[in-house]
Amino acid sequence: MGYLPCDLVPVEDLNASLNQTDRYDTLCVIDDNGLPAALARDIESQKQFDAGVASEASCFRCQLDATPVRVVYSCVGELSDFDDVRRYAEAAGCALRRALKAGAKYPVLVLPASTARFPNAPLVALLGALHELYVPLQLREDVPTRSHRFRKIGVYHPANAQQGLDLLRLVQSLEAGRFVARDIGGGDPERMAPPRVAEYVLQAFGQSGSPVKVTVLDDPRVFERDYPLFQAVNRAAGTVERHRGRIIFLEYKPPNPARKTVVLVGKGVTYDTGGADIKAGGVMAGMSRDKCGAAAVAGFMKVVEQQQPADVHAIGVLCMVRNSVGEECYVSDEMLTSRAGVRVRVGNTDAEGRMAMADALCQMKERVLKEGLPDPHLYTIATLTGHAVLAVGNSAIVMDNGPARAADHGLKLQQAGETVGDPFEISVLRREDFDFHKGKCYGEDVLQANNLPSSRTPRGHQGPAAFLMLATGLDKCGLNSSHPIKYSHLDIAGSAGDVPDTPTGSPILALAKAHLTC
Repeated sequence: MGYLPCDLVPVEDLNASLNQTDRYDTLCVIDDNGLPAALARDIESQKQFDAGVASEASCFRCQLDATPVRVVYSCVGELSDFDDVRRYAEAAGCALRRALKAGAKYPVLVLPASTARFPNAPLVALLGALHELYVPLQLREDVPTRSHRFRKIGVYHPANAQQGLDLLRLVQSLEAGRFVARDIGGGDPERMAPPRVAEYVLQAFGQSGSPVKVTVLDDPRVFERDYPLFQAVNRAAGTVERHRGRIIFLEYKPPNPARKTVVLVGKGVTYDTGGADIKAGGVMAGMSRDKCGAAAVAGFMKVVEQQQPADVHAIGVLCMVRNSVGEECYVSDEMLTSRAGVRVRVGNTDAEGRMAMADALCQMKERVLKEGLPDPHLYTIATLTGHAVLAVGNSAIVMDNGPARAADHGLKLQQAGETVGDPFEISVLRREDFDFHKGKCYGEDVLQANNLPSSRTPRGHQGPAAFLMLATGLDKCGLNSSHPIKYSHLDIAGSAGDVPDTPTGSPILALAKAHLTC
């Protein structure tokens, strides 16, 4: 079963499978197209009897090939101009929830047909079903009897069997990545403290023959020398062995000469107390999800491992640290010098995510310049600001530097995400964002943050991207420089999934669609 919530069994013929010894007991239907005639007639009869069938999940008995079968019907419904393909994921998830309530043991998900407007409807529907069936890591470990909601589900593709098999292979690679991201992102502050994230990643990528190389840094002396901003955040947590920070590198080198290089640096704050600027007023709950950026990086690299692209060089960096409060914690007004030699004054210790990622991002910039990596694109991925949630709700945000914007990257990523139900909004970096973070005192180059929450700061989600460029020297790699480098900051604070919801794995699907073979 591996990195799936259940086994996926291809079903080529609903009638034949119904008469097998190992027969399914429930059909989960979310679209009327491509159904066997008898099933379509029974569903239409139910609609005539109960108008609510067309608008909410229903469960009823049908006759298929003279055999009674339970049907769960969760209709996508009429789609407006403002609906998107996520409606298929929602309907599929609802169908599986209803099947569980009905007592199903072996359901078959009848996938929707592709449409001109939504060609990836079958893919998104199946991914939505698997999202619904995910069981948290700690429940799987602590209560093995509850490790699965279903041991297996059947998958019926209305087009043809071969398309169904091709879809299953693709879904298995994508879901493996989202599964890893959910495990890391959803783990509590102890189960997924930095050392245990490293253990999990080593196990996930440690199987013999894995093309992804894993390197873990855990020496505080190395952090102090090479990652000083990260180490500032790590200082208090570093006094507790089980909370000590880790920087985890994942690298995939393709078998053929690389056509492009994708470098992802993820914020992995395993718990965010706010540090000395402590979070108050009950807003600390849920801060174990502040590692979902790094979790998404690990998930994307799992997809890379599964798909093994022939000409894409991929590097992932997980910056795992706990923002603890205590006698060793870093404080506002401290002056620190980044890996890039930039003097940074701390303005707010709750702005720790940008600190945790900056030096690793700088190191990746150095590699790009030193090694001449082909067509590089650097990313930071983070649940960074409450302002992002206020600005766009549950979508992710992409912010490009000059070279990335010149390549229309934001629009392309948004379009890629739209097709697979992983939506993005585009924000533009402006001069004001860089002016905001320029040093205010003589002797400082950059101000890390102001002393207000991002949600009360104008342009509160754009500023951190400007800080990351200033603190790493990426501001010197613009369009007019001798070495322009594409860089994009992805703020997933709204899209990652907050407690108590299951982590979404955003933006793995959009990045896979944009850079791999999704």
